[in-house]
Amino acid sequence: MKTYINPKKSEWSALLQRPTKTVDAIEATVNTVFNEVKNKGDKAIKAYTSKFDKVELEVIEVTKDEIDEAEKRISKDLKKAIELARKNIKRFHKAQKTKKVSLKTMKGVKCWQEKRPIQKVGLYIPGGTAPLFSTVLMLSIPAKIAGCKEIVLCSPPNSEGKIADEILYTAKRCGVTKIVKVGGIQAIAGLTFGTESIPQVYKIFGPGNQYVTVAKQLATKHGVAIDMPAGPSELLVMADESANPAYVASDLLSQAEHGSDSQVILVTTSNAFAEKVNAEVESQLADLPRKDMATDAIANSKSIVVKDFKTALDLIDEYGPEHFIVSTTDNDFFVESIGNAGSVFIGNYTPESAGDYASGTNHTLPTNGFSKAYSGVNLDSFQKSITFQKISQKGIAAIGPAIELMAEAEGLQAHKNAISIRLKDVSKPS
Repeated sequence: MKTYINPKKSEWSALLQRPTKTVDAIEATVNTVFNEVKNKGDKAIKAYTSKFDKVELEVIEVTKDEIDEAEKRISKDLKKAIELARKNIKRFHKAQKTKKVSLKTMKGVKCWQEKRPIQKVGLYIPGGTAPLFSTVLMLSIPAKIAGCKEIVLCSPPNSEGKIADEILYTAKRCGVTKIVKVGGIQAIAGLTFGTESIPQVYKIFGPGNQYVTVAKQLATKHGVAIDMPAGPSELLVMADESANPAYVASDLLSQAEHGSDSQVILVTTSNAFAEKVNAEVESQLADLPRKDMATDAIANSKSIVVKDFKTALDLIDEYGPEHFIVSTTDNDFFVESIGNAGSVFIGNYTPESAGDYASGTNHTLPTNGFSKAYSGVNLDSFQKSITFQKISQKGIAAIGPAIELMAEAEGLQAHKNAISIRLKDVSKPS
């Protein structure tokens, strides 16, 4: 990792650039696939699965027999691990339930707000080099708690035309209602428009590569909501000499191995510590099975040495990391002051991997600086708030004159009339 010492604030924007392609370079491909899927349905889905995933499929929906066979192949130990994670994630997300908000804003005027589930949701689960069954937990558990009626899971098939056993088992365990063997742009297009095998949904969730990210953004132009523009994974670690260099290096590499377009950043107040971490990165990198991907990601990554914690905080908030680890002599300074981060991990013994799998928090988080405006996935992501109001005769008599004046001032006579016609009736002697 290249080290930058006390970069000027005017240089931060260029220094903190993500290694992502521009939307323009991807959008043409995404549009082509979307148009094909919209017009040809499953036929287009299968054609693009053949093209991108190199496998021919007659049937793209996963059968019950396939799920049952997958369950048999999962070891007891892994099932126990998945169950531990499932329980923790369920506990944390169940605790996010909120009560109905109800009050009288004035005499005779009652307003309240209630949560309702999004009825049809699509979950995109990356497969390929790393089938992320942990993401099934992160998305299907809150969807189930929220009460979503249809939970449709899409994941790319392997060269044998199958989805990883772990994904199928976890999906069954967490209440997914339908599983389809389709990935990439064509999966997002299928969930957007609906096909013979893929139901159209109201909101799409899940991480993916840059093509999936752009596809999700394009889905919003066709009336389908998305969780967030989540792209390649990223991590920023803030550490000083009180931290363990080997731990920090392991955390950096845990994100670097996600893919060649991932990015990790070390921010520190000590150049000597940065050198120790860089040495550890090189040492640990040599033993990783996904060494090539991690090496590419490390080439996109940086060590940044700053003069003090205040400067570090300003730089971190400018970056807005997806994952933020802090391990310093004053963690509270960062925890209390951080404004832009997807999820925060505190101290030497809180690796980002814990949040990825089993601590209970959700790992589907905003990347590419979107943590400045977006939250990570949570229970509310699978719900919408509906407001209600009920006004009595006394209430309309009390609030009506003010509404008449406001409507008249805006030049909206019909709005005023809707009030006036009622006021005449309630003012009549009984």
